[in-house]
Amino acid sequence: MSASTAAKKLVVCGGSGFLGSRICKAAVRRGWDVTSISRSGEPQWKTVTSSPTPPPWAHKVFWERADIFRPAEYVALLKGADYVVHTMGILLEADYKDVISGRESPIAGLKRAFSPAARSANPLERRGPNSTTPEFKPPTSGRQLTYEMMNRDSAILLAKEAAREHVAAFGYISAAAGAPVLPGRYITTKREAEHVIVAEFPEMRGVFFRPPFMYDSSRPFTLPIAAAATALDTVIGPFKGKLGGLDTLLGAAALRPLKVDLVAEAVVEGLADEHVKGVVEDVRDFNELESRSLAKAPNFS
Repeated sequence: MSASTAAKKLVVCGGSGFLGSRICKAAVRRGWDVTSISRSGEPQWKTVTSSPTPPPWAHKVFWERADIFRPAEYVALLKGADYVVHTMGILLEADYKDVISGRESPIAGLKRAFSPAARSANPLERRGPNSTTPEFKPPTSGRQLTYEMMNRDSAILLAKEAAREHVAAFGYISAAAGAPVLPGRYITTKREAEHVIVAEFPEMRGVFFRPPFMYDSSRPFTLPIAAAATALDTVIGPFKGKLGGLDTLLGAAALRPLKVDLVAEAVVEGLADEHVKGVVEDVRDFNELESRSLAKAPNFS
């Protein structure tokens, strides 16, 4: 294979997750070399698909373990990458292990999310003892995972390392809007990440994907939420932008949801197309990018 036809290399940070695993799948379908970085390595397949066994395409992905807050663990994996995408983030500032195990109630997690939290500075502005290296201490427990750390700081730190490796394009999975049940910091930290990445790394093409709510039959609880959001979008669609504060209050709850595989295909195509830059938010843009992506390689499951 010549240099001009060499497969593109994609690194997906958070590739073991709901959307991240499907971005890996879409990139494999395009014939790309794909590396996933996450703390768990290979996904727990029953949590991201309808089967506990890995699908055939998964054997073509390099599933690597690393902590995004410890660049030394993964910087070598970024070498030679054409594209890097950050798919990590949290909806609530809760220790999910404690919630699942029963040591903490979901109500306690919600209270913590809406309580005042310490704001952390841009990690690029925190300097270590040598005054040149950003200082950042990795979290030691789930209780330390804040919106600032997961939605913003982790993306900025990854973008910094990607820019250092001269990666052509950096994708960030942001969000179209907040929601009535989420603190405002959920969306403001994502917007802060977008702003800092554009300002600090102008030589690297940044693509900020802002999908609405994503659903899939492998996660049955997402289906009724998607159905309700679709119905609401149908009813108030003609009045969007004219409802004043209600538009802001409803946020993503009033946006037509998208199937997670569609978003994944759109992300891959957006990274591949050098003309796609900045924010990708309109549902029509996601649909167009997905259509273009599907036309470039045969489908498979």
